[in-house]
Amino acid sequence: MDTKRAALGGLLLLACDTSAGAHHSRAMFDLRQQRTLTGTVREFQWTNPHCYIQLTVRNAAGRDEEWSVEMGSPIHLQGRGWGKRTLRPGDRVTVTVSPLRNGRNGGEFVTATAADGRPLGRQA
Repeated sequence: MDTKRAALGGLLLLACDTSAGAHHSRAMFDLRQQRTLTGTVREFQWTNPHCYIQLTVRNAAGRDEEWSVEMGSPIHLQGRGWGKRTLRPGDRVTVTVSPLRNGRNGGEFVTATAADGRPLGRQA
């Protein structure tokens, strides 16, 4: 009887927890488009559940804009050759992203290249 209750309780928790599924949605990104950004790393956040590159990019009007680039989890990125010291504040990089659908300065990480032309991490 206790095993049945525990199993039922687990199923109820799974059925009610919509945050896990919603959290991993990529619906906010326009995956049909890519945008290439060249700028200076303000911060590289090596954190769970997602890493981020905060990138300062000069726009067409000559003003600096901050872009937030969402990446995978640290464990996922480690498997692709990234580490917490791959990027440092002040590094110049070119990043390709799938932009946010709402037009704000952000996107999902696709690729990155260092200022010397070397690819960062391994391609998927």
